[in-house]
Amino acid sequence: MPQRIKLVVCDLAGTIVDHGCMAPIAAFTEAFRQMEITVSNDQARGPMGLHKLDHIRELLRLPDIAQQWLERYDREWSDEDAKHIYDTFVPLQTDVAQSHAALVPRLNECITALRDVGISIATSTGYPRVVTQPVLHMAAEQGFVPDNSVCADEVPAGRPAPWMIFRNMEQLGIFPPSAVVKVGDTLPDIQAGRNAGVWTVAVTETGSEFGLTQAELAALPADERQSRHDKVKQRFLDAGAHLVLKSVTELPGAIESAEFQS
Repeated sequence: MPQRIKLVVCDLAGTIVDHGCMAPIAAFTEAFRQMEITVSNDQARGPMGLHKLDHIRELLRLPDIAQQWLERYDREWSDEDAKHIYDTFVPLQTDVAQSHAALVPRLNECITALRDVGISIATSTGYPRVVTQPVLHMAAEQGFVPDNSVCADEVPAGRPAPWMIFRNMEQLGIFPPSAVVKVGDTLPDIQAGRNAGVWTVAVTETGSEFGLTQAELAALPADERQSRHDKVKQRFLDAGAHLVLKSVTELPGAIESAEFQS
């Protein structure tokens, strides 16, 4: 018999809250600006989904940014520099994340539908706990309270390692991996899900790969919106996603239609 789904592990920004995953962009660009290094929004978005310290390391490895660093400081960047930028980033991110904590549209109806069939809901995120907790508090004020949450600074390594998924499974007492669905809006989300051996679902329109607020998305012509979805969908499928949806709110219907019984 097919394994019944018991747990959905959702990313936060771009999946549950913060339509378009906007909050990290402002914090990354400002943290680098304070080091007199210019990072574009597209560059800042590139490694999205990683532990934020790993994200900063990846930005520093970009040729343009590495060259700026060399010209400004007359030496190559070090891991201590990355950690210093991270220490600058965290309080910036803590502040800005709270201004981007609105739930994605129809999220509560989705969660209710999943819980009505006995599915638990957990979160995993590249945010450290100090950033996550205020976001979860604001989400709770809007009606969303997960059954468990794990942050990147609470496990040995963030995504694409599977540890946050496993920690949620452990703390909720849910197994095997075939009873779990991981949902996220970035390639590291998909990689983490595959590394954990769970069902892996990507979302497009609410996430970082689209990078649009709810209002910006609504303003897109229908054909352009579909074209962008198709392109992002293919990137996720190439990365190993089992299923690609426009929003996590489509997940109850996908589970009901037996998408996860093959």
